[in-house]
Order: sequence, then structure tokens, then C-alpha cells
Amino acid sequence: MHDLPPPSPDSVPQRGGHLRQPAMLPHDEVMDLRVAGQRPASARIPQPDLLRRAQLEKSRGRLVVAALGFGALFLAVALKLADATLLDPAQPVRLQAALRAVAPPTEHPASRAPITDRNGEMLAMSLPITALTANPRVLHNPAEVADKLRTILPQLDREKLIERLSGDRGFVYITRSLTPREQQGIINLGIAGVDFEHAERRYYPQGRAGVHVLGNVDVDGKGLSGIERSFDERLRTELGKPLRLSLDIRVQLALRDAVHDAIASFNGIGGAGVVLDINTAEVLGMVSLPDYDANDISEATADQRFNRATVGVYEPGSTFKLLTAAAALEYGTANAYSSRFDASRPMRYGRFTITDYKGKNRWLSFPEVLAYSSNLGAAHMAMGFGPERQREFLKNAGMLSRVSLEVPERALPLVPPASSWKEINMVTISYGHGISVTPMHVVNGISAIANGGILREPTLLAQPPGVERPGRRIVSEQTSATMRKLMRLVVTDGSARSAEVPGYFLGGKTGTAQKTGPRGGYLMNQRIAALVGAFPMYAPRYALYVMIDNPQANARSHGYATAGWVAAPAAHTVVSRIAPVLGLVPEDPNNPALVSATSIPLQPRGAPSAPVANSAARAPVVSPATSTRAAAP
Repeated sequence: MHDLPPPSPDSVPQRGGHLRQPAMLPHDEVMDLRVAGQRPASARIPQPDLLRRAQLEKSRGRLVVAALGFGALFLAVALKLADATLLDPAQPVRLQAALRAVAPPTEHPASRAPITDRNGEMLAMSLPITALTANPRVLHNPAEVADKLRTILPQLDREKLIERLSGDRGFVYITRSLTPREQQGIINLGIAGVDFEHAERRYYPQGRAGVHVLGNVDVDGKGLSGIERSFDERLRTELGKPLRLSLDIRVQLALRDAVHDAIASFNGIGGAGVVLDINTAEVLGMVSLPDYDANDISEATADQRFNRATVGVYEPGSTFKLLTAAAALEYGTANAYSSRFDASRPMRYGRFTITDYKGKNRWLSFPEVLAYSSNLGAAHMAMGFGPERQREFLKNAGMLSRVSLEVPERALPLVPPASSWKEINMVTISYGHGISVTPMHVVNGISAIANGGILREPTLLAQPPGVERPGRRIVSEQTSATMRKLMRLVVTDGSARSAEVPGYFLGGKTGTAQKTGPRGGYLMNQRIAALVGAFPMYAPRYALYVMIDNPQANARSHGYATAGWVAAPAAHTVVSRIAPVLGLVPEDPNNPALVSATSIPLQPRGAPSAPVANSAARAPVVSPATSTRAAAP
């Protein structure tokens, strides 16, 4: 019987119409068959194994999907962490501040417009700064934090700082301004709950120069004083348009230096100075000393903040004799070439005696009254027009009301009421006593006397060139022309000789007045020394006022502390420095045409030997004197 070959896989009967997949023999058996030279037979896989394998494949797909989902989730978390810690960190504070410190500065639009002088020089500007803040709610040990901060900011008061860092507030300022070095030092401390804030600070590049004009702002940038307060809304709303003032910083610095040096030389307690455009009334310079650095108002004393030019009211002394002379000429009660006045004997009113300081003790011509600064001569001039017309003239000259100027710090003059403006008041006011006004009153009134007779309101705003400002006439052009000659005479032959600057034809008047006490009455050996003037007198361009408060005599002044020794040299310094800066070319001081146009003789020819009738019309009432008053020139 022959052995039959094993059935082929094709001959295996089918069950249920499905073919079984041949099963693979184990690896060892296959190898044995190959060695024996036989072909391995295919093994069949049972149905349960196939189902199990299908389930495994399905599970593997689900695991892949789940792995991809978790991977995406972890990637999102990683990206968020990177953003929160590196790209845009919120915590910790140290990292956040460090990144801001090294980041390039961003544009910080100013919230307040700059202020410039008439030539565009920057006087005030707003700059971005960094403020240091804290959240006391997250500070666990305020004392420890305070001690750490004081290692970088030793100027902070420890007790006040601890108090500020304590409590339940969520936000406090530690300091409003940090330097870059201070900021980096605080960053290195790494204190949680301490942060930085972008802020703004008003900066005044000129420091002390013009501080009483500019004023200051508070920590929130709101105007407190000066121009900053008067134009607060304008500076807040018109950000791209600088506010241009009439000041010339070159004039301002020269004026301040001259007044400061005079105060130092004569041990004064303060002083003031004003330079005015005589035709437009623009203020080119206004100084009050002592002053302070505008960038550090917190260190300024009340005396330093006090503006002597517009708030200080002082008896003007003999500078007022220019107004008395102008009134006499304007009312026609005296003539500059023919009138003479009795200065040979004192005048007595009740217990008061009026005399001249180093008087000539004789009759004086009209020019001599001003050149020698005679109180008696001025009193007789005033008698020619009387108290009512004196008050009317001073009112028209702006001496009885608050001066109009674009700063809030302006004082009202101290004057007798109309009902009490009697003859004794008229006499003392004629030479600048018994009335108190500000330096700005004096310089603006005398400016009108010298500029052709037009009084204009002074201004701190630059005016368009070539545009005439409105004003009102207080004296005629003829009176003004005569007054210019008389003012020039005071400098060439009178008490203001030390103010002379060759080639600039300065004219003016000195004035020394005793200071009054807080309860009235005059203080012994305390005085105000001032000079008011204008130049050049042949075609006036600028008016000038210099005042020293309570100067003391020194060896250089030979024991004198009057205006001729104190204020006149300071005026000389001012004119010498500012005239070239303002474009004035000195003229030949001996030019016959200019000398003739600005000169009047001390004793004009043809002057009568007897007094004019109207100068003696009011004889003073004579009675025993109990006190003596003599004003120095």
C-alpha cells in the first residue's frame, strides 16, 4: 500500500465558508524540518487569538490618540508658563522689574506743554520718570522692608516709611522719582510687593533763573504758582504748543547776578530787579532774591518763595519824585526851565519835620530838585496841584490798583483812602513816603513817563513783533520829552552818577526809603535802596528797576548805604551786560546831537530869582517838631 502524500492546504474542506489562516510552526520545529530536508507545514491560528490581536490593535490606536492629546496639553501648559515667566512675566516682581529695566524706553507723551523764553530757550518741560510703589497688603514685615529700601534710598525717614508700608492699603507711593541706579538697586533686592510705576516730573533746566515767574506744579502736575498756575489749563490741553514767554534768559541771568552781588556786597536781606521793554511793556527779566531751585520747591523757605517784585510792597522813596515832577509839568503848575522852589528851611506839620538829606539849604531850580533829590522841592511841586489832582494822577499811572500781570502773586498797594488824602499825605507822597507799591508798579509807571506818555499793562507773554499794544496816555509827548532830559540829568550830575554806562545814555532816579515796622512807624537803620531808569534816553528801548532790601554800609561805600551807593552800581552792571545782548550799539557819549537831545541845565538860564506863585501858594502850617524825617536820595 502506497503512502499517500499529505493533503495540500487547498484540499482542506472549508467550514462555514471561511478559510482558516495557516498557522505557523514553532521556530525550532521549522529548523528541524529544514535540516531533515522537509518543507514545514503551515499551522492554523485559533479564532480567539485573532480576536485578541484585533483588540490589541484597537487599543494601540487609542493609546496613540491619548498620548497625542496629553502631549498637546503639556505643550500648551509649557507655552503658558514660558509666557508668564519669560515673555510677559507677572510674577515674581523682581523678574518683571528686571525685564522692564533692560527694555528700551518707550515713548511717553508729556501731559503738560513746555514753557520757553522769547528766543525758544527751554524754561520748563515734563520728563518721564520712574516712581517706587508698594502694596502693604503683601508685605509681611514692613520694618524689614523699610531697612532694605533704605540701603538704596538712605534719604527716606525710617519711621515714616514703616508707617507707610503698614496697614491695609493696597497701594502707596514710596518715592516719586528714582534714578536708574536706584531703580536697579531696588530690583536687586527682590522684594515682593514693591513695584515701579511710570510717572512724570516737571523739570526746570534753568534752575533758579526765573523761578518766581515760572512758579511750580504739585506732585500730580497741577500748577501751584506763577505761570504754571495762571496757564494751567492751557498747558494741559495744548500739549504740542510751547508757551512762549517774554523773558529773555540772558537778561534774566545778568539781572539776577547783579542783584545778588549787590545784596552780598552790602549784606542785604533781599532784593528785586525788573527789565521791561519800554514800548511794549514786555517783561524781559524779573528777579526776586533770595530765590530757590525750581526743581526742589520742598526745600524752599517762605522767604525764598516770596516774590518781592510783584508781592512786596515798599515805600518807593525818591523814585516817586519823577511822578511828582511829571504831574507838575502835565498840570502846568510848574515849568522845568523857570520854576524854583524853596528848599532853604524845613517844613513842619504838627509833630513832623520835613527836611532834605544833605540839603542845599537854598532855593532850587526844577532840575535841581530831581538832581539833588530834594524832599522840600518835591513837596512844593505837589502844592502847586494839590491832593486831589495828585491822587488823580497816581490813579491814572496805575499806582492805586493791583498791577495787571499774568501771575497770581500780585499785591494791592497800600495807599490812604480818598477821604483821608489830606495835605500832609500829599506832601509825603510827593517824595515817596506814606504810600507803598510794588517794584513792578514803579518800573511800569516810569516806563510810561519815558516812552512818550503811554501806560501799557506789563506782560509776561511774548508779543508779536511789530504789533503795537494798546495803552492809555497819562502825560503828553512834550512832558515825556522833558522828563527824559531830567532823568538823564540825575545820572550825569545827580545822585545816580555811579549808574552811568558810557554810550548808552541811561537816565533814572534813585530812592532810599526807611522801612516800616509790622505795627507801623519807621525802623531805625533799615531801608530800601532802589533805582528806576530807562535807556538810551535819546530813543528809549528798555526800562530798569533795581532794589536792595536793607543794605548795610561798608568800607567801599564810605559808610553810606543809600541808593546812590548801593542800587546805582548794580544798575550799571545790568546795563553793561544786557545792552550788547539786546543788540544796542553804544553811541559816542560826546555826540553833540545826542547830548543836546538828552540834556537840560541844572540851572536853566532865565530862571526867575523869586519863586513862582503856584509853588508857594500853599504855605505849610508851622508848629514845634517832635520828630524829624529826611529821605536820602
